[in-house]
Amino acid sequence: MSSIDLAGKRYWLVGASDGLGKALAQQLSRIGAEVIVSARSEEKLAEVVEGLPGKASYQTIDIADDDSVRAAAEAVGEIDGLVLLAGVYWPFSARDWNAEQAVAMADVNFTGFMRVLGQVVPQFVARDAGHIVVTSSLTGFRGLPGSIGYTASKAATMSLAECMYADLRDTGVRVQVANPGFIKTQLTDKNDFKMPFIMEPEDAAREMVELMMSDHFKKSFPTFFSLLFRGSQFLPDWLYYRIFS
Repeated sequence: MSSIDLAGKRYWLVGASDGLGKALAQQLSRIGAEVIVSARSEEKLAEVVEGLPGKASYQTIDIADDDSVRAAAEAVGEIDGLVLLAGVYWPFSARDWNAEQAVAMADVNFTGFMRVLGQVVPQFVARDAGHIVVTSSLTGFRGLPGSIGYTASKAATMSLAECMYADLRDTGVRVQVANPGFIKTQLTDKNDFKMPFIMEPEDAAREMVELMMSDHFKKSFPTFFSLLFRGSQFLPDWLYYRIFS
């Protein structure tokens, strides 16, 4: 496996005010990448930038708003790489459907990615250079109970990355997708069940950096936990839903 040097590259991290995004910004900055962090909260972004050792800046963005995305992309300017990390999450079942939260998860976790990519991908294609990293989830491999909105949006982002990779794999534009399991953040704090193999944001960020420095397309982690989700794809429906329900 070849190692790709990210030092000196300019990376835009969308969804980096806390959690995995903040941890990834810190690690990329430490290895010499220039980092632009984006999210809705200017106060949080300013704190992130202040704590980074290398060249860094921030740009506010609301990826659920077309005008905000266009303005942010224009303000950020030319970049070498884009990492999509933004996400919202509320756990609920189809038996207790929350229309507002369900639409918000779809609009931020998937459509929001589309909005940002619409501003960046054409530039990368025109230059025949660039690096796109999509953050999906182990939940995206197959439907889960009590996860309306989030799991569906993550399945969509996984498919989105796969489609882009199919189109761009023989060009100068690199596409990758990261599928983490549970990460200790303000989102997973909402869960009222035991989360096996839950990771600290710093550990998950290290996995992300390893992927970004490699020529692999996809990385699912933690490894043992990911085997459960990837293996579930091969189970017949009657058995899968009996086990996972």
